[in-house]
Amino acid sequence: MADIFQIEARAILEGLKLAWMRGFRQVEVESDNALLIDSIRNGFAANSNTVEVQLIHEWCNRDWQVKLRHVLRESNKVADCLEKMAGGRMNQLVVLVDPSSHVRKLLEEDIDSS
Repeated sequence: MADIFQIEARAILEGLKLAWMRGFRQVEVESDNALLIDSIRNGFAANSNTVEVQLIHEWCNRDWQVKLRHVLRESNKVADCLEKMAGGRMNQLVVLVDPSSHVRKLLEEDIDSS
C-alpha cells in the first residue's frame, strides 16, 4: 500500500513540475487517492515521512495557485484507460498534447461526472 501512495505522490509531483516549467500558474490537481489529497491539503505534507509528499508541499507553496481535489475513481476514466493500455508497465509521465477522439470522449465524461 505504501508503494502505491508513493507512486501516486510522485505522479502529482512530476505533474506540478511540468506545469510550472510550461508556465502555468493556476493548476488543478485531481487524484482518486483521498489520503494523499487530504495529507497535502491539511498541512501534514510538511511533516510527512514520504519525500515526494514533502516536495509536493514545497511546490504548492510557490508563487502560483494550486487547487487539490479528490475525485472518485469512477470519475477518472482517462487515467484508468491509460493504465489499462500500459498493462501496468507505465513508469513514465505521459503528456497528451493532442489526445485522440477516444481520450477526448473520456475527458468529457469525466467532466460531466465530477
